[in-house]
Amino acid sequence: MAPFDQTFHAAPPTHMAQGGLLRLDGVSFRYPGGHAAVDDVSLSLGPGILGLLGPNGAGKSTMMRMLATLTRPTAGRIIWNGVDIARHPDGLRVSLGYLPQDFGVYPALSAREFLRYLAAVKGLPQKLARHRVDACIEQVGLAGDADRRLGDFSGGMRQRVGIAQALLNDPQLLIADEPTVGLDPGERLRFRHLLTELGGQRLVILCTHIVSDVEASATSLAVMRKGKLVFSGSPDALLGRAHGKVWDWTVQPERLDEVRAAYHVSNSLRRADGVRVRLMSPVSPGQGAEAVMPSLEDAYVSLLADSEGN
Repeated sequence: MAPFDQTFHAAPPTHMAQGGLLRLDGVSFRYPGGHAAVDDVSLSLGPGILGLLGPNGAGKSTMMRMLATLTRPTAGRIIWNGVDIARHPDGLRVSLGYLPQDFGVYPALSAREFLRYLAAVKGLPQKLARHRVDACIEQVGLAGDADRRLGDFSGGMRQRVGIAQALLNDPQLLIADEPTVGLDPGERLRFRHLLTELGGQRLVILCTHIVSDVEASATSLAVMRKGKLVFSGSPDALLGRAHGKVWDWTVQPERLDEVRAAYHVSNSLRRADGVRVRLMSPVSPGQGAEAVMPSLEDAYVSLLADSEGN
């Protein structure tokens, strides 16, 4: 995997991150053949943690690349603190930290050497770069491993290095694209805690298809499906949409395929008395079904099911 190298130089930070205002007005991206990877998305965002959810192929990564000024929209505008980033990208680039989905490292370098290299790429003066590298290493919990070879790091430790490089210029906007894919449960939990700590006054956009990654930390949610924005709002608002639509129902094993064909089943568990299924339905699916409070995963599955016909 090739190391990630931002193609722009960010000016050195002059003050601590204070957040920013990001607005998307009818943003679309269409390939030359006409397929819309992102289709007419509008959002307004301020400081906090946005969980951008959607199944694979929803257009999330294309959206992240547009926000990171690596891809230009084919329609609409992305406005950062009042400035159109397609026309004037440098204002956002100075304020941006980006952890792409395919972040790579030089395995022969230590974490400290690698981060100093990237600080130079970002244009930080040497004295400031040394200070920021040490501060970011401490912030992501790698102080004791900073001089170890990156080739010896676990996946979770490499992701922490990825976050550290994204923080070098003390960004107002931090974007992490599918950051927990391939991590074990313990590493995933540590990564979520780290992102929660980073929320504060900056805008953090966490792009993922894993609902549990945003369940405990996101202050707002946006859900994409087939390039379109199908929900934006608070986690509580999404939960409210699923109220009364989630059921636990015990069925006999021979009926399981039938139930899965008729309903959106989010979970199933074999027990002595049958198979306990958790499913989405606006009305009771049958005798013995119990209405239950939805989880965020339930609400997400229900939303995607409701949007299938759109």
